[in-house]
Amino acid sequence: QVQLVESGGGLVQPGGSLRLSCAASGRIFSINAMGWYRQAPGKQRELVASITRGGSTNYADSVKGRFTISRDNAKNTVYLQMNSLKPGDTAVYYCKVTDEVLLDSRDYWGQGTQVTVPS
Repeated sequence: QVQLVESGGGLVQPGGSLRLSCAASGRIFSINAMGWYRQAPGKQRELVASITRGGSTNYADSVKGRFTISRDNAKNTVYLQMNSLKPGDTAVYYCKVTDEVLLDSRDYWGQGTQVTVPS
């Protein structure tokens, strides 16, 4: 089993910044994709950003130019730097990692961290 511990959420004024962290531990084989998702009240969970082991990134259109995803493979940790935050960014943010074992892969989710940007 892989455990994920998220940190860095909170309340921030519009235009402010936050940095989320998600550290994986436990029985890790080979983590490939790492990503951040978010879920606002009454809405479906959506992808915010993802990054592969090799560093290729993907962003939701709504956060391009404002958010930056990065990772430290040695620490099995993924980060999300969020700048120019807007009220529309308010949500619970979840990290997800994909651990690969031979020809199989398993997804693990963090517990979620609240980000609130008041209007």
